[in-house]
Amino acid sequence: MKRSYLLASIGLLVLAVIAIWAFWPTASEEHGEEEHGEETRTLEGIVQIDQRQIEASSIGIETVRTGSVTELVFPATVAAAPNASARIDARASGVVRSVNKTLGDYVRQGEAIARIESADAAGLASQVATARARVNELSALYERERRLFEANVTARQDLEAAQANLRVAQAELSRAQAAAAAAGLSGDGRSLAVTSPIAGQVTSAPIVLGAYVAAGDELFQVVNGSGLQVQVALPANDAARIRPGDEASLELGQGREVGGRVRSVTPALDPENRSATAVISLARGAPDLRPGAFLQARIRPSGEADAATISVPEDAVQMVEGREVVFVRMASGFQAMPVTTGARSAGRIEIRSGLREGQQIATRNAFLLKAELGKEEAEHGH
Repeated sequence: MKRSYLLASIGLLVLAVIAIWAFWPTASEEHGEEEHGEETRTLEGIVQIDQRQIEASSIGIETVRTGSVTELVFPATVAAAPNASARIDARASGVVRSVNKTLGDYVRQGEAIARIESADAAGLASQVATARARVNELSALYERERRLFEANVTARQDLEAAQANLRVAQAELSRAQAAAAAAGLSGDGRSLAVTSPIAGQVTSAPIVLGAYVAAGDELFQVVNGSGLQVQVALPANDAARIRPGDEASLELGQGREVGGRVRSVTPALDPENRSATAVISLARGAPDLRPGAFLQARIRPSGEADAATISVPEDAVQMVEGREVVFVRMASGFQAMPVTTGARSAGRIEIRSGLREGQQIATRNAFLLKAELGKEEAEHGH
């Protein structure tokens, strides 16, 4: 009985050893599984894409740099510089007899853009005529005194008095002619010219042909587009951080922007809105800008750069499976790299961990990589 039990136990043990040996993985199988697991870990989060596809998808690529610069965002208004904007008023009361320019037209400096028939024109013409007649009269008197003096008939003081009177009359004639020229007096002495003091484009033209205007009434407004500037409202807490010379950029919409530099900052706060005003000069002309337009201005205060901080454009950070990632350029495409983010300012996000200097990342249209990654993971799931 005991012998039979012992033999049965030995048989079961042998069968167990054989079963274990039969199902034990070989070294090659283990190596294959390890390679497969390593391959799975390597391919996780990678989007396979070549350079041609990157260009076709307009995916922007930026090199990660340290030394993040603080950017402050403020509302801004486009305005014409004082020497690039002109309000043209009527110089005298009268009736508008001609209008040569209208809204949107370009004008040259000193060009006559309208004419006003005015009694003041007649007055100026009369002053010129009177002064000219007086000069003619005194010129004849001076010539008479000169001939008499040369004939030893009159004394020298009589000649000198006639000469002095003539010079006074000539000065009066020059004054009258200058006044007439400045007013744009017409040849017939009936109308005065309305001229533009600057070259530019007519932005307002309330003038009406045939209407009566009083002296000082606004007739035109002309703006020189090359002399625009941007005025930024600075809250009291930020006003002390902005200084002349600080770099700035202005968002024009549709992804376009133009650079500039802070030219001046008002030393006092506006009593109504408790803000200072910074004036930004544009680095180049922007044809799309118009006086009165509203913009977003990004100003980078000098001396506030952090040499150890990394920041990337907001478009570069995507949310994948509940975590923030940045797509880092690899040899075969892009790797979704988890990152820890910090402060956000002026379209950029601080990266506290997950990236290192020198890496290339996807910025513009990075969401396309996120979509492609989701599609590939869905296919692998099935």
